[in-house]
Amino acid sequence: MMEKSMFEHSNVFRFPEKVDYFLEGIVSKRILDKPVGTVTLFAFDKGQRLSTHSAPFDAIVQVIEGEAEIGINDQPFQMKSGDTIIMPAGIPHSVIATEKFKMVLTMIKG
Repeated sequence: MMEKSMFEHSNVFRFPEKVDYFLEGIVSKRILDKPVGTVTLFAFDKGQRLSTHSAPFDAIVQVIEGEAEIGINDQPFQMKSGDTIIMPAGIPHSVIATEKFKMVLTMIKG
């Protein structure tokens, strides 16, 4: 018998309920992992960060709970629940949890 994934096809779920905060940590859960890209759910405790880095693919960040600062090419963007931003391929970006927050990261390979 195959083990069922947390994210089954044809099942309704709510992203914020599928990942919990971890004290002074960052939690990530892969939702989809396909040759054309990935979708990952994250929960950041307040003050946690991903330092400046770049990726070879375009990425979409959707904030689904809380608040964060997304930096793209040294420009800060204050984001809150319901906000979405596109991080272009090859451009340095960073993530800072100004409050506890959760996000969905979609990376499209091309």
